[in-house]
Order: sequence, then structure tokens, then C-alpha cells
Amino acid sequence: MPYTPEQKERTRERILESARCIFNRKGFAEATIGEIMSAAGLSHGGFYRHFTSKADLYAEAVRRFLCQDAPKPWQTRQRTESGPKSRAQRILAAYFSLDHFNDRERCCPLIGLPSEASRSDQDVRVAYQEVVEKLLSIFEAELEGPHRHERAVALVALCVGGMVLARGVGDESIADDIRRAAYKQAIGIAGWKP
Repeated sequence: MPYTPEQKERTRERILESARCIFNRKGFAEATIGEIMSAAGLSHGGFYRHFTSKADLYAEAVRRFLCQDAPKPWQTRQRTESGPKSRAQRILAAYFSLDHFNDRERCCPLIGLPSEASRSDQDVRVAYQEVVEKLLSIFEAELEGPHRHERAVALVALCVGGMVLARGVGDESIADDIRRAAYKQAIGIAGWKP
């Protein structure tokens, strides 16, 4: 009996979620189609009914971060905080949160996959760029005053660079210092109150 379109879409979503987690944790080169499909509860053979290649899956998994229907646990926690913060302020706080720092599988692909993206094919780099552009547009839309675009670029650079650097050190207290300092500087650039 053939799959209904709804079943096929649900299966595709399971594969994408599995891939996003495994790619973030292991990187493109180390992740295999077999383990991605297995983690999704599927056999390896069904992969090509949904994706043309591992690179195609990788690009879609990066884009999945933009999907509003699948918020990450660290984003959901931030949404429940009280206070009249704007969307950009909530995103910035969530980005530098300890929950996001610790979530190696569901973190933003900008910090989970930067060196992988730079070595990947054009489709993956385009998907990665889409996430950058989305984050830029959210920040720029809510910034006030002069040089909004430049300040939005600086915010994205602090978010990604701060978290990549914090994750790269072995000392937990230094990692916390990096996250907190980058967040404080980002808030200052934005002109927002913590």
C-alpha cells in the first residue's frame, strides 16, 4: 500500500530532525545516511524517496533551523520568560543561554556547522547563508538608530563567534565568561537593556 502524501511528509520530517541532530553532533563527513535513517526509525533503503543525496539532506537540515513549527528546547524555554522583550531580544538571550550552549544536537547550525558549511557544496552554503540572512533580518528590523545593518551584522558575528569560541575551550568558567561577555557586548551594540 503506497504512502499517503501526509505520511510521506511526516516521514521526511522525521528524517530531517534526525539528520539535523546527527549533523550538528558529528558533522557532515562523520554522519552516515544509515545512522540518520536508523535514528529516524527507518531503513536505509527509503532515503532516496525523500532526498537526492547526503548533501541535499544536509542543506535541508540546515534550513530546518528556520522552521517555526519545530522550535528547539532552548528556544521554547526562553519564550516562557516574563517581560516585554521583543522577538530579537528573546532570540539574543536564547542564543547565549546555557541551554543553547549545552544543546549540541539542536543548536543553531551557524554554531554547530560553520567549518562543515565552508567545505560543503554550493547548496549547503546557500542554506547556511539563508539562516544568516534570517537572523540578520530579525535583528535589523528591531534595531533603532543609525547603522542598523552594520549593527545587525555585528550581533550575528557576536552570536556565532561567541558561541563557537565558548564551545571550543575546555574550561567551563572560561566558556561562561565568553558567553556572558559576548551577550553583554551584543546588548550594548543593540542598545537594549538585559
